[in-house]
Amino acid sequence: MTTTAARPGQNGAILARLPFHTPLLAAIPITLCMVVTALPYAGNSTAGAFRILYLCAFLAWLAPLTWFQRMLWRRGLGWKATLPILLLTTYLLSLIDSVLGQTLAIRLGTAPGYQWSAVFRGLDGCWLPMIGYCASHAVVASFAALGREQVRVAEAQAGARDAELHALRYQLQPHFLFNTLNAISSLVADHRSQDARRMIAQLGDFLRATLDGVNGHEHALADELALTQGYLEIEKARLGARLAVRMKVDPGLLDAPVPFLILQPLVENAIRHGIALRETRGTLELVITREAGRLHIGIANDLAANAIGADPLGARIGIANVGARLERLYGDDHAFSASRSADGRFQVAIALPLAASAPQHRMAA
Repeated sequence: MTTTAARPGQNGAILARLPFHTPLLAAIPITLCMVVTALPYAGNSTAGAFRILYLCAFLAWLAPLTWFQRMLWRRGLGWKATLPILLLTTYLLSLIDSVLGQTLAIRLGTAPGYQWSAVFRGLDGCWLPMIGYCASHAVVASFAALGREQVRVAEAQAGARDAELHALRYQLQPHFLFNTLNAISSLVADHRSQDARRMIAQLGDFLRATLDGVNGHEHALADELALTQGYLEIEKARLGARLAVRMKVDPGLLDAPVPFLILQPLVENAIRHGIALRETRGTLELVITREAGRLHIGIANDLAANAIGADPLGARIGIANVGARLERLYGDDHAFSASRSADGRFQVAIALPLAASAPQHRMAA
């Protein structure tokens, strides 16, 4: 999403919140320029007096000119209407400065009286600084409006991303619950009541942990492994000795932040669409290492004999969900792949940025 700077007239509310003294800072370089141009006249007391008069007049007009310019913006006037009004206003203020200059000349005795025909001459020393200030004020206000708009858009994008991630997380829960309840029903039908009770207890513990969850979308790897272990206990109650699990996790990575419930849907996919379909014992392997400053997660599982030649990805909710969440969380700063390996196993590989700091554990393993 791109943002464009709106005209000040379209940002009256933003300009109203802009501190009044902020645009006055734009007058500092203009004031310094007026002081520098007055330096050659430092030895001439008369010429110096005129320079000081015009400088003081410029400073005196800043506050009312700022208020007047903001009033035009709040009225919704675009630059085509604001520009001629400001040019005319600053021109009239310059005429007042010219009259003040003639008054000073009379007081100093350098002029016998007011010369009204000369009031309209030599206004550049008064008019141009005020025009420059109005232009600087417009630039400061436009940048402020652009900054506020960029913050608003960033907050809206973050809110939309957060909503999408929550929706993806909630998508997993009914899918997982349906599969687990179906497995419990199968255990009851097979008169395996003890296994069914144990599976119900494990399901309660797992749902309690996942529903409590975390405030953000990441938590420590140790907490994620605890959730995954809870899910594996559910599957072991159903499959028994048919499920073998091998884990290899670098102990130095236990505090690394990972997406919440990133492993469970992949483990569920590996068991239900791979190992559970086998007639013999199958192995699920989980390896988490650090390589080149990144966190690497590898999950591999045995497939059923009749799965050879089938689409390894299929239409699996878990894999699609994980891919979508990683894309929204990390953008291009991650890698994710799922395919059949050369030895006929199905494998998933994830590479994530390894943050310097990690969230504290929020759950007991």
